[in-house]
Amino acid sequence: MLAKHFMRTLPRGALFCFLGLAFGLQPSTHSLADTPSALWSLKGKQNTIYLLGSVHFLSPSEKLPGAMEAAYEDAEVLYMEIDMDDLDPMAAQKTALELGLLPPGKTLEGELGADTYAKVSEKARELGIEPAMLDRFQPWFAALTLVQLHLMKMGLDPNSGVEQRLTTRATSDGKPIQGLETLEQQLGTLAGLPPRQQKEFLMYSVEDSEKATREIDRMLEAWRTGDVATLDTLLAEGMEKYPDVYRPLTVDRNKRWIASIEELLDDEDDYLVVVGALHLVGKDSVIELLERKGHRVTQH
Repeated sequence: MLAKHFMRTLPRGALFCFLGLAFGLQPSTHSLADTPSALWSLKGKQNTIYLLGSVHFLSPSEKLPGAMEAAYEDAEVLYMEIDMDDLDPMAAQKTALELGLLPPGKTLEGELGADTYAKVSEKARELGIEPAMLDRFQPWFAALTLVQLHLMKMGLDPNSGVEQRLTTRATSDGKPIQGLETLEQQLGTLAGLPPRQQKEFLMYSVEDSEKATREIDRMLEAWRTGDVATLDTLLAEGMEKYPDVYRPLTVDRNKRWIASIEELLDDEDDYLVVVGALHLVGKDSVIELLERKGHRVTQH
């Protein structure tokens, strides 16, 4: 049951759950039509490419900044980390379970050791589930599960995240959605982390809940106001603490996406590219990589 619910929410941003902005943030009723936002643009020969930093879990009462609404209206085509409107839920669940379950005969406790498993068990019970429900999960998959449960306990909704909202609207409006990568590639990045990095990822997800909640609130406020300096600081802190985890999940993927984004500059259609907000700030971000290649990128 837990795995099925988890898979229904997984495509909304599971890959970045430990980074904060990619998994969910504190509720708000703010409307920010006249303030900066986590939105950038660059000009092609005949078109505009918008780059929107997304939040994958939000409160239903959270209103998207006005600049983001305007960018959606202007765009003929959307790009997201994965192709959301053509995602088959059953195939997605199958892929996640193939990558996320331990081989027969192995257990999460055996992978982690007694001391680490005890901390994970405590966190699981705090979130209302028995640790035995995680026994077959790879450490990275257990981490995503616990983080999502924590967010839902905070009252955050995966169906209210930026991607899901825009996917619903684009489907209704007849706007096509494309993916920068496949679900297999996205989950494969996590599944491919060495055991030590997977354990680090898991332990980061079970650290002090009060601290995590404060950081999530700080991240959301920075996202609302387009506070790049704060977002950059938060990313730098994570990169410094867990470089072997952050690098493949942020920098390496940013570099793979640049060619796809540049190809859009030769088109006539306007595009809205939606990726986790922390992909757009800091060293080797999508924004910095584009600027290094001579593109002028403007924040809105």
